[in-house]
Amino acid sequence: MFDVFLILLNQEDLNNYGCLKKRFKETIIQFQIDYQCPQCGAPAVLEETDRLFTCEFCRVKSYLQTKRYFRYELPDKIPAHQQLVFLPYWRFKGMLFSCIPGKIQHQFVDVSLQAIQSHLFPSSLGFRSQVLKLKFSRQAPPARYLQHNLSLKTVMQTLRRRYKPRDARVLIHQAFIGDSVSMIYAPFYVDKYLYDGVLNEPISPELTYDFNIHTLPEAKPGSGIHFLATLCPYCGWDLEGQRDSLVLHCTNCTSVYQPEDRGFSKLSAAYMPGPDLPLRYMPFWRFKADISGLKLATYSDLVREANLPKVVPPGFAEAPFHFWSPAFKIRPQFLLRLSQNVTVSQPTGPFQSGIPRGKMHQVNLSLTEGIESLKLVLAGIVKPRNKVETILADIQVKPKSYILVYLPFVEKHHDLVQPDLGIAINKNMLAHAKNL
Repeated sequence: MFDVFLILLNQEDLNNYGCLKKRFKETIIQFQIDYQCPQCGAPAVLEETDRLFTCEFCRVKSYLQTKRYFRYELPDKIPAHQQLVFLPYWRFKGMLFSCIPGKIQHQFVDVSLQAIQSHLFPSSLGFRSQVLKLKFSRQAPPARYLQHNLSLKTVMQTLRRRYKPRDARVLIHQAFIGDSVSMIYAPFYVDKYLYDGVLNEPISPELTYDFNIHTLPEAKPGSGIHFLATLCPYCGWDLEGQRDSLVLHCTNCTSVYQPEDRGFSKLSAAYMPGPDLPLRYMPFWRFKADISGLKLATYSDLVREANLPKVVPPGFAEAPFHFWSPAFKIRPQFLLRLSQNVTVSQPTGPFQSGIPRGKMHQVNLSLTEGIESLKLVLAGIVKPRNKVETILADIQVKPKSYILVYLPFVEKHHDLVQPDLGIAINKNMLAHAKNL
């Protein structure tokens, strides 16, 4: 797994392959962030995916929220008399799915790219964002933070071109799932040469008189982070979740909330009661969507389009068709298969409103990621495959409604099993997926 991960990085990142492989072995690298409790100021270390923070000292819970993406900065070792300048880099981590004739390929991508085009600065951060402890960017004087001039959209287009399957003559569709986008500021300073502020070493030839780093546009101060009090907006009870949860729930009024701007918005949720056995309720996004160019509105349409070897049960012919997508992270090869299997199975309940009184797996794959997966699910379930491949690029899948549904899985020694759907999820696969 680690070898595959490294292949997706650029040559600069591979220079330190040997020592890093020994240190991290087969784990996916995830950076750490130095942090202070907003209530009491106690120090803490967060992981990249952490959103819900509980202070070990004052026990206050806070939910970290930002408008678009988190901004971090690398530590520096520059001399005290030098002017510190931070250059922005886009950092992307996620799963890339590429639909090509005959199959859907997947790969894990973890890369950083310059947010300001310049041949003087390194093109990427290499492994620094993974091996050094970062801090949330303060963007405070006297340091200068440079304004990026490469948009996120431009960077994503670059990534799509860079990771286009080499053996594909035709690329039908691409989608990033479970992606995490952030901006990381790397420290530099100028003193005849351009110096790397992390190692305090020159990284360029002697600069000519016409280079002036102070002419580059400066970013506006502000970290962009705010903290949400984790209290239920309806009843005032404590909201609960895991460190990487994107959705919090209230056990008092059985409500579910997702962060939005500077507060929480209520989310429609339901669950399917399970047997009287040790259970773990796994979250799924269920979508009702309009599909252009393909008739797929009812259960009978699904049986026909997916060429299922079954007879439509009485009363189910006109049952509405729903897309299902996991609301939890799991390895890419299983994520798509799980989405397709549950979508083809079309769980019918009975469903009850709210959340179950039992063990629930955290929601750490967002609603947006679920929407991104819909065309991939469609490409996998429609048979024959070449039928949908000829029209997939032009098909529009527009969600009309959605709901978060918890399905009961029986806890086995190694697996979680959904007996009604005939689906099993390996527990170790779930444990390793938290860093994706």
